[in-house]
Amino acid sequence: MRKTVWWGAGAVVLVMAGVAATVVAKSGKAGAGLDANKDEDGKPIVTLEFAPREVVAPVLASMRSVIEFSGPLVAPQTAVVRAKAAGTLLTLTVGEGSRVRAGQVLGTIDIADIGSRLAERNAMLEAARATLAQAERSQASNQRLADQQFISPIALETSNSALDSARAQVRAAQAQVDTVRVASRDNQIVAPIGGVVAKRHVVAGEKLSPEQQVLTIVDLARLELAGTVGTHEVALLAPGMDVQVAVEGVADKVVGKLARIAPAAEAGTRSIGVAIELANPKETLRGGQYAVAKVDLADPTQRLTLPLSAVGNTAGQDHVWVIESGVLARRAITLGRRDAREGRVEVLQGVGPVGQVLAARFDNLREGAKAVVVAAKAAAVASAAASTPLLK
Repeated sequence: MRKTVWWGAGAVVLVMAGVAATVVAKSGKAGAGLDANKDEDGKPIVTLEFAPREVVAPVLASMRSVIEFSGPLVAPQTAVVRAKAAGTLLTLTVGEGSRVRAGQVLGTIDIADIGSRLAERNAMLEAARATLAQAERSQASNQRLADQQFISPIALETSNSALDSARAQVRAAQAQVDTVRVASRDNQIVAPIGGVVAKRHVVAGEKLSPEQQVLTIVDLARLELAGTVGTHEVALLAPGMDVQVAVEGVADKVVGKLARIAPAAEAGTRSIGVAIELANPKETLRGGQYAVAKVDLADPTQRLTLPLSAVGNTAGQDHVWVIESGVLARRAITLGRRDAREGRVEVLQGVGPVGQVLAARFDNLREGAKAVVVAAKAAAVASAAASTPLLK
């Protein structure tokens, strides 16, 4: 009886052990299946899904570049009219905005001593002429006496020298008279160029000194835009190029010509001065207006490009996110030309012509995360998953 009980107890133990082993085995299999969908930290693995429109491939395209610079409009034909002599300004017939012609008399100056100086020089001229007449008579008389051998040859040479000296004195006196007469014309203020009076510096009745500014005249028929470009861009420019100019306050753009390029960069900068010539026959533009110039340059080269929206920047390093072998990867890239109008940028290094690049910048992407491109039906899931904060 006791032996039978022991055998029964042993059978129960064996059965319970087998059941436990079976449960453990099943639990192990279930646990193994659950771990396959978790990462090393035991967190569930999420596969990011992107719509086809959210993924782009680098494409080869030409990129037209634009060089842009700005500056004020200036009138290169600008003249400052100055007083040529000291005196009182008697009249000044023009003011700001008046149109004048080249050679037009604009005002007069009262030169007080010019009359007395002219009279003095004329008196000196008359005295020199009288001396010359006396020398001519003496020389003729001495010549007759020399022919009759009543005077020595030396006396005749002395008479000839006196005659030459008298003639020189007459010429000198005449030159002094001419100088004073020229100075007498300095009492007139004359326009050196045709144009518009930009500024009137003095008023009638004011005492003027030599070289004092009286008027400023500008010719608006031709204006220039003075600007600067970088030293890395100047090699792309050449005189004669067409330039689109947008002038502040003017609705229509103006077409100008690249007139000049400075031979050297400005001191302390990496910029070089350029001048754009603008025809202004109707004088609708004015000096001092601010303008922006754009030079559109064609590109004969096919370049590897991406949308600007695909490029991110972290700590000064440009990068893109790509899908490689079903996982996300961040690639550092080197950029070249930019085309803001087309929204594209040249990629020099970092990605090849074949690849899947995220077309937009998503938040909280993690390198190594699983990613796939799905059909349009799953686009809503893709957007929700990409915008949900993920581990960085």
